[in-house]
Amino acid sequence: MPKRVLTGVVVSDKSEKTVIVRVDRRITHPIYKKTIQRSAKYAAHDEQKKFKVGDKVSIIESRPISKTKRWAVVYE
Repeated sequence: MPKRVLTGVVVSDKSEKTVIVRVDRRITHPIYKKTIQRSAKYAAHDEQKKFKVGDKVSIIESRPISKTKRWAVVYE
């Protein structure tokens, strides 16, 4: 099964080797048919400490690295 890849914006880089990435998605409300925006935050592993707040990054599913980290930043 392929690993999921999500794209989002770094909102925090205060942790050691970890960045918090906010991933936004648009959905249509089932009753009102209006497009609304939902967001989720993921802790992603950033081994090289390369990304700063505001950077647009892609993250990929990985093995559990810590209690909350199950994602890793994709390096080009």
